[in-house]
Amino acid sequence: MAISDYPKHDINELFSRFEKIISEGGTADNAHDELILINRLFSALPAEAVEYGMRFLHGTTDLPSSCDDLMPLFIRFRNLAEYMDKIESLKVIPDSPDTDFIMKRQKDIESLETHEKMFGMNLLGYTLKPVGDGKEAVPEEEAADSGSSEAKDAGSLHLMNASAIVFACKDIFATSLFYETRLGFKAVHLSDESMEHIRLTRDNIVIILTPASKDSPLTMRELYGIDYDLYIYASEPFLLQNELKSAGVDIIESLPDPSDESLKSRNRQFVFEDNDKRRICVSQSTEIV
Repeated sequence: MAISDYPKHDINELFSRFEKIISEGGTADNAHDELILINRLFSALPAEAVEYGMRFLHGTTDLPSSCDDLMPLFIRFRNLAEYMDKIESLKVIPDSPDTDFIMKRQKDIESLETHEKMFGMNLLGYTLKPVGDGKEAVPEEEAADSGSSEAKDAGSLHLMNASAIVFACKDIFATSLFYETRLGFKAVHLSDESMEHIRLTRDNIVIILTPASKDSPLTMRELYGIDYDLYIYASEPFLLQNELKSAGVDIIESLPDPSDESLKSRNRQFVFEDNDKRRICVSQSTEIV
């Protein structure tokens, strides 16, 4: 089945098709790993981003700038689709193949290695490691840390999957609005649970907002004299700092000037303040880059 014949919108149908092709044999040993990784990454994206990925597969290149960071995933997705198309076509041999067919077949066979070079490489900072009977996409630096207890226990069940910091607010709606309009978070208002709160999410960051008593201190400086209320590790703090500046966020401490030799030993970080005067440090840790 040529790419032009693949479904236009249903990515799950397409992945099922790829799974069937791989199960029939003839693919590289790590082709299934590539399928799992791409499938897991797409499953973590919003529906709109998945739709753009399907459009790219079918030849659309004028995608919005919001897709720029996802382009490596889209390219790998198309590479896998082209590979599957060739594997499937190679299984069909006519009774009387002519010269053109033989030459095309040989060209397809020789091109398979080019596609396979991408298989197993990390993608968007993620790679695969076995978990239980299946496989899980995890950050590359986590998978590379083979000496860690988590790597040694890669086959065990993960009972802790994620965490969220809790911010007490005098007005959770005002704080939620600040994080939505200035910091790019999405908010879900949850009043039907045991603790009324608003859940804020952006990328891999989750923040819980809950009402504070009238006179409660809100910041770590007020409570313990600690500088920061939250650390966020970013792959490129400079881009995020510029985004927040453009949104009118108060930058308390800017990134150090890269030309200043006296600051070379300092970590690349900046600090901003939210509407409740909490200070949040954005850092580029050597463990993250």
